[in-house]
Amino acid sequence: MKAQERPKVLCVDDESRVVEGLVLHLRKDYEVHTALSGDEGLKTLKKLGGVYVVISDMRMPGMDGATFLHHVMTFFPDATRILLTGEPGRDAAVSAVNNARIFRFLLKPCPPDQLKAAVEAGVIQYRLINAERSILKETLIGCIKALVDVLAIANPIAFGRASRVKRLSLDFAAALSFRDFWQLEAAAMLSQIGYLSLPGPLLEKLYYGEVLTETEKTLAKGVPDVAMALLENIPRLDPVVQILAALNWNDEALLRLGDGTIGMGTRILGLVLEYDVLNTQGHSIDVCVQTLRRRASRYGEELIEKFGQFLGAGSGKAEARQIPLKAVQPGMIIAQDIRTS
Repeated sequence: MKAQERPKVLCVDDESRVVEGLVLHLRKDYEVHTALSGDEGLKTLKKLGGVYVVISDMRMPGMDGATFLHHVMTFFPDATRILLTGEPGRDAAVSAVNNARIFRFLLKPCPPDQLKAAVEAGVIQYRLINAERSILKETLIGCIKALVDVLAIANPIAFGRASRVKRLSLDFAAALSFRDFWQLEAAAMLSQIGYLSLPGPLLEKLYYGEVLTETEKTLAKGVPDVAMALLENIPRLDPVVQILAALNWNDEALLRLGDGTIGMGTRILGLVLEYDVLNTQGHSIDVCVQTLRRRASRYGEELIEKFGQFLGAGSGKAEARQIPLKAVQPGMIIAQDIRTS
């Protein structure tokens, strides 16, 4: 096995001699890193990335092993967690198992063979979890792609909007350092799936902000229900469905979600969707942002201002120009639909 392919293992103990002993036993088969405290261990995990196994002592000054491994579970959930301690107290064991979901509990002094067996099992566990996630993700992506392909064929207008919204949502999310890209990307692409139930002329009226009849309003109100019926039974799509469902919540309920994956993802997507409607109607960026400021009770003033800065509101950064079709390049935003005569 090549050195760069060896699984990464992090050993954390406030006693340097214990850490040195762990390195001595594991360095032949693993890329071993060390830390002398929980805080240092978390910084090391963030710096390294892709750590397979974390071994931690229980009794350490400041942050004990159970607390440290709980943080590892929260921020680096893929890493397999092993607790190594010389004090097998019941309370310590209960805390570690319940709060940190440790994989193995080893007692000091730990025989080398037992240590190696535990780490090897931890590496296998890491690989199994990631292999399963990869298969599920590929299956999920396939389901989403199939639905989006149907949308593209059946309703090009809705597909065009979904594509614009996806691109702008992801670019804005990147500017905000929002990490959960796949949930937001999937939600953006599926945000228009419910419009498959609407006839083309009604969809055009909706997108261009035209006045609807009472019958048309009733049909439009049923769009979210159609989307939920299509998506709610797809395995592992829960966070995406939650984002799409929250788009229809009232302002207070939406803000209560906070800045987590669902809350921030919904606010980013909702803001971009509203912007796209205004922009499609021909309004300038400045007018769009000014209109969106009236929605501060829903999206929050700070997020709207950041969105305005991202778009370049007030800077003259964006301009509409008329160019020949052959001059259109990837990344350009089409101000109006392109129609054949």
